[in-house]
Amino acid sequence: MPIEEDGYFSTELPSFDQAANYYAAILQYFGPHLGGHVVEVGAGIGTFSQCLLSFPQITTLTLVEPAGNLVPVLRKKFSGNSNVRCVNGNLQSVAGSLSCDVVVLLNVLEHVEHDEDLLRAIYQVLKPGGAVLLFVPALPCLYGALDEAFGHIRRYRKGELGSLLTKVGFQVGCLRYFNLPGIVSWFIFGKIFKRTTLSPWSVWLYDRLFMSWIPGVERRWEPVLGQSVLAICTKPSKGNG
Repeated sequence: MPIEEDGYFSTELPSFDQAANYYAAILQYFGPHLGGHVVEVGAGIGTFSQCLLSFPQITTLTLVEPAGNLVPVLRKKFSGNSNVRCVNGNLQSVAGSLSCDVVVLLNVLEHVEHDEDLLRAIYQVLKPGGAVLLFVPALPCLYGALDEAFGHIRRYRKGELGSLLTKVGFQVGCLRYFNLPGIVSWFIFGKIFKRTTLSPWSVWLYDRLFMSWIPGVERRWEPVLGQSVLAICTKPSKGNG
């Protein structure tokens, strides 16, 4: 079930609403690249958007959300912040009116049928030297009942994602697997037990037991595999590409 303009009804977003350590770990990689006008594609219910607002170097945050039922949630959540703009639609439909310094996609690209088209739209809206910060599910062999229920069309291999980004024209900087222990939990829940939901309590427990220390270990010793792939890429500056 890809995200459609009329609505997105998966339990994925509320399940991860309290995964504070998970988001903090991702921001350790993304944080140094955040600043200026940031566009978050697929902002959902605004959980990660709220984290982004903790970075004062972000002057404008544009939230692009294709699911019509989620946009009112975003507008209500950020109604008091004049630096946040909410747009209902996909990036391809609004790319002509956008120009930004950074584009963020957190667990979004796997929902998009034509992922290369979205990456080309991102390339279009980025200023030269701008960055795209990506986080996607990893390892096609893990695809199971949870992925299907969450609307995931695919999971990515690290090399596959890097090749796609290079094909579009990005310069790939950081490209690494993330959350090695998560492979086991995802396999058990999604492949063996064929669960179609994750309770907020189970996500909270995993976040407290593992995400409080695993990311620190993985920053020192890069894992050979992981539940997710993290990528930080740049659009070449004028004259460099």
